[in-house]
Amino acid sequence: MSLLTFAQEETYHTIQDLEAWTSAEISYKPIKKVKITLQQQLRLKDDASNVDQYFTQFDLRYKLAKGLYITPAVRFIRDNDDQGKIQGYENHLRLQSDLIYKHDISRWSLQYRARYQTKQELQVEDDNINTFRLKVGTKYNIKNWKFDPKVGLEFFNRLGTENEWYKLRWTVGTKYSFKSAGDLGFYFRQEQDLVGAYEKTTNILFLKYGYTLENKSK
Repeated sequence: MSLLTFAQEETYHTIQDLEAWTSAEISYKPIKKVKITLQQQLRLKDDASNVDQYFTQFDLRYKLAKGLYITPAVRFIRDNDDQGKIQGYENHLRLQSDLIYKHDISRWSLQYRARYQTKQELQVEDDNINTFRLKVGTKYNIKNWKFDPKVGLEFFNRLGTENEWYKLRWTVGTKYSFKSAGDLGFYFRQEQDLVGAYEKTTNILFLKYGYTLENKSK
């Protein structure tokens, strides 16, 4: 249920909400060190009753060394602006680059990610939003069990004049791999605003499907 607080200027602010995210992606590995992914995602807000945004993303992951990867990506976003006098869908472009390191400790798999991203509304000048994100995640391999649990924690920093850690996101979930039919992931996320007069908490249900094509001749 969405919870609202009433401000003095007679404006309602959402302080708790439920969102639903669904994602489908297809990946291709042309060579051993390269993975190309195309993703389509839909996000619903207001107790999963209204569209928040949908986007198409293209990324390329390159293996630099054992366990070390770099992943540049471009995302075209249709964002549903339903606040203020001018409302409707806006077109945004987001560019990002990830540096990822993975390693294993016994049955634990650990991953660390640093991401820089810049987002701009198209046809609007000097409107870039630059963000730095740090994420750590782990997965535990349970013997004879296909639903290995995953946990992740991520911090968001808004770059520029403010330069502050403004949001925290944590994730729990699992992924099931079908033989020759891809992977299906089920996740619960919570986002917590760390600054502002109205610190919002967002609960997120996330369903993600992915399929990877291998180059048999490589």
